[in-house]
Amino acid sequence: MFLSTSALLSVKDLVFMALQLVAANAIGKEQIGSVNNDNNLILFIHSIMSGNYMKKNNYDKYFLPNMNDARKRTYKSLIKTNKFTISNQYKNIGKNFYYYIRTYGCQANIRDTEQIKGILEAIGFKETENVNQANLVILNTCAVRENAENKVFGEIGLLKRLTNKKNFYFGVCGCMAQEKSVVDKIVNKSKHINFVIGTHNIHMLPEVLYRAIKLKERVIHVLSKEEEIIENLPSVRQSNIKAFVNIMYGCDKFCTYCIVPYTRGRIRSRGKDDILNEINNLVKHGCKEVTLLGQNVNSYGIDINNKYYFSNLLEDVAKTNIPRVRFVTCNPWNFDLKIIKVMKKYKNIMPYIHLPVQSGDEQILIKMNREMLINDYLKIIKSLKKEIKDISISTDIIVGFPNESNIQFQHTLDLYNKVKFDNAYTFIYSKREGTPASLIEDKISNTIKQKRLQMLNELVKKYAKWNNEKYLNQILQVLVEGRSKTNKNVWFGYSPQWKVVNFMGDTKIGDIVDVKILSASRFSLNGILLGNKFRER
Repeated sequence: MFLSTSALLSVKDLVFMALQLVAANAIGKEQIGSVNNDNNLILFIHSIMSGNYMKKNNYDKYFLPNMNDARKRTYKSLIKTNKFTISNQYKNIGKNFYYYIRTYGCQANIRDTEQIKGILEAIGFKETENVNQANLVILNTCAVRENAENKVFGEIGLLKRLTNKKNFYFGVCGCMAQEKSVVDKIVNKSKHINFVIGTHNIHMLPEVLYRAIKLKERVIHVLSKEEEIIENLPSVRQSNIKAFVNIMYGCDKFCTYCIVPYTRGRIRSRGKDDILNEINNLVKHGCKEVTLLGQNVNSYGIDINNKYYFSNLLEDVAKTNIPRVRFVTCNPWNFDLKIIKVMKKYKNIMPYIHLPVQSGDEQILIKMNREMLINDYLKIIKSLKKEIKDISISTDIIVGFPNESNIQFQHTLDLYNKVKFDNAYTFIYSKREGTPASLIEDKISNTIKQKRLQMLNELVKKYAKWNNEKYLNQILQVLVEGRSKTNKNVWFGYSPQWKVVNFMGDTKIGDIVDVKILSASRFSLNGILLGNKFRER
């Protein structure tokens, strides 16, 4: 992957990458002396990115993350599925203790937190919403952008005051824990952190806590390779009416800017029966909506080789007759048009799709290692709009990828004007250590990037409101989620198109009600509750 990306860069860029590594003391100047041509330089930098020249801190008693191992992919399926169990010696570790978890990042982290809570309560802990009451604080972290990491380290510093309490334990987990630089920093500078675990070994939390609480050990246990899926993890779900369901883990795409393939590991698809059993159990307990989760749900099943793919799974989930089905994220490079056919066939699959494009310029997409032509992306959009009535489409866009030109940025604006997305999650490029893009010399100032982001966000606002106004005087089905925080007389929920709808009337959480839309803003729709509580789309 990195070789093909490097070949797109100039020799000057490649030399700069190597010199940057010298400046960071990752390699020595004498090692560059042996590089005598372009191809050797590419191979040399690839070996650096593979960890062959990286300096290592040796902490014999810790299991530290290893970026070299995290990059490795084998295409022979080695995935094992095991059931979660708790040893008797761990079952009362948390008796009379309270826990507090703060979650950063995406839906995958939210789902991980639900399972962490389930494990904690299975070994005796009780949850508190007051961090000052907690005996155990866990930060479930995100590594997608530098700003998220800075927030976590700020929080680690602020919460240090609690460590003077008797019987207090402080842990870090999630994607940041999979980064060696982060763990090195915690080990050396955040001595008040009692334990660190990664995304691959949440199931080991009882053992880790036993060692931290009973044996008074500092536990750093982060796995860099994952070859198993743990089923049957207990959960404390954040909602009784909506649920996230993992259908797969990991990513093998390696976009050059993205840390996720390193922090979440290789693709591992869950078994069909495990997924459907989980959903059927949710339906049995009154759940009204499931969201199928994966870094790229299109890739579901490709690691199993049994000719059962995401479109097949989506159809089987729809057949469970749960009222609402959603899925994220659905990346465009291997989008299967069979997905559209299934969405059209089953009315309980919601007319909403998140389809990240990241840039409207094909040269930038090549440098991002995103194998996609803009015309191919537009064909998918055209098919979705043609086949799925009132479909809502959102996307992700990165502004200011290294050395993005004004013309290349304009291509992104042109694409946005052409598609007229319902919404977009927009970000300035964030350098992530260990990714190929982080080694590219970037000559664009942050001021220019901020201006570009502002220009893009003006389009996001314009088309968000324009799309919402299409629903004026229409009747939408709304899954009721609760009361407004600012006005207890107002209910809120979501339409099939993932639109926030505010309304007044006699209803309750979990009802699916008909609401007539009377006004629209960029952020939400407002309407009145009609008499009938449920009607087929």
